[in-house]
Amino acid sequence: MEDFKFSELEYRRPDFEGIAALAVQAKERIEKAASYEEVKKVMAEMEERSKDFETECTIASIRHTLDTTDEFYEKEDAYINDMFPTIMPQMLAVDEALAESPFRADFEREYGKQYFVKKDLQKKTFCEANIPLMQREAKLTNEYQKIMATAEIPFDGKTLNLYGVQKYFEHEEREVRKAAVQAYSDFYHSHETRLEEIWDELIKIRNEMGRNLGYENFIPVGYMQQGRTDYGQKEVESFREQVKTVLVPLCEKLYEAQAKRLGVDKLFCYDEKRIYPDGNAVPAGDDDFMVAEARKMYHEISPETGAFIDFMIEHELMDLKNKPGKASTGYMTSLSRYKAPFVFSCFNQTIFDMQVLTHELGHAFAGYMAMRHQPIMDYYSESTDIAEIHSMSMEQFAYPYAERFFGEQADKFRFAHLQEALTFVPFGVAVDEFQHICYGRPELTPKERTLEWKKLEEKYMPWRKYEADDFFDRGGYWYHKLHIFLYPFYYINYTLTTMGAMEFKKKEKEDHERAWEDYLKLCKCGGSMSYLETLAHAGLSSPFEPGSVERAVGVAKAELMESAFMK
Repeated sequence: MEDFKFSELEYRRPDFEGIAALAVQAKERIEKAASYEEVKKVMAEMEERSKDFETECTIASIRHTLDTTDEFYEKEDAYINDMFPTIMPQMLAVDEALAESPFRADFEREYGKQYFVKKDLQKKTFCEANIPLMQREAKLTNEYQKIMATAEIPFDGKTLNLYGVQKYFEHEEREVRKAAVQAYSDFYHSHETRLEEIWDELIKIRNEMGRNLGYENFIPVGYMQQGRTDYGQKEVESFREQVKTVLVPLCEKLYEAQAKRLGVDKLFCYDEKRIYPDGNAVPAGDDDFMVAEARKMYHEISPETGAFIDFMIEHELMDLKNKPGKASTGYMTSLSRYKAPFVFSCFNQTIFDMQVLTHELGHAFAGYMAMRHQPIMDYYSESTDIAEIHSMSMEQFAYPYAERFFGEQADKFRFAHLQEALTFVPFGVAVDEFQHICYGRPELTPKERTLEWKKLEEKYMPWRKYEADDFFDRGGYWYHKLHIFLYPFYYINYTLTTMGAMEFKKKEKEDHERAWEDYLKLCKCGGSMSYLETLAHAGLSSPFEPGSVERAVGVAKAELMESAFMK
């Protein structure tokens, strides 16, 4: 296993019948066990088999996203999505037997209370009546992903995918930017009817799942699927309100200054990515140059990150170059058998590439550390609201190295990146509120839902203006956000964890060694604690407390407002 390379890993179709039969046996053995050691042995055997099973599923998923036109892996991924819900009753029966075992207290003493908290959530979010609904959901989300991945947009004499055309959003000529955003909009507009149908059916399917589980709609299930145990809708609503009162006015000032820099009377949507009149920061080299510089950077940050980046490169655990047919997304996933993270993205020769090398590799580093410090697979990954702190904080830790990637344009990169980190948050909470509206008011028609998005833009992004683009102007912009379709109620995590990342920025400014020590604590603990417990463990505050947003962004706000770029 030490010499493996991802490209050479043999794929074997996951044995669903075998893992289900093993689960049935495991349940019986747990129920008959006479000692904690016997139960622990059963669970250890189950975990070893699960590592192989889950790794096979992940290999198929990765290879499907690497080339969505590959029919073999498209069929394998569809097969896995169809079969996975069918084995959940057997897997959950093992958890139930363990929870009811007289040796439950022994497990909690050794692994902590979170062990059963996670299993309880899994039980609460599944029932057999939902199996066909989960299968239909997977088909619809795969269809959405394929529509995005196979996009062919004629522009500038080329045929571009969604990542390719976005590079032109930063173009020096305003008419080119405008045309690029229009081409991007036209792609979604051309698929509007089918996207409306997919979203409408997903809402119906997921709300039916919620009702089957005893809830009014899908919203409580969505929260549980995200692993949320110590906060709920009221706390999220209070956070969104803080964003509206604290960050929206700041973002308006930032965009007003940007309009002045660009010399335009009115900043339109197609101007937002053009931060400077003389051009945005661009990478100082090609894709391979960026990876090579990232390797040097991670070796200098710490011994742990140095060992990590060598592991990622030597085992071919990153696929970052933009290619036709590649899924239009970015992610980190894990191959549990090898204790190996895998990072997927599509470079486009903008500052986005630097974000990939820090954001997605921040996720990967956290997974790498947790898999080496946590005793059980259940703790290899953390709840999704914690996960984004790892990634966004790594972006901040990389700031001192920006010259390596951008040369004399490093200050441009830092300012633009920090502005984007804050101006993103209002959009992020709008995405979250939009999902609450859609699932909470299923009677809305597709066009009424799009109008609701328009209202949210006016609430959280009052600076956003479209010109001669009827589709985006009436609210069509939301269609591009794949998380809405694929990962319900995930998106708020990016905004909550921005607060954690900004706290790490403040810590870094005050005491680098202490900041890095806290960051390693965060990464090593994996999913062994709840959200609020993990924050406390890493010395971070809750984003739900009154005034928390203002305190968290204080240092970043001062840096931006005092920057020479704001003059």
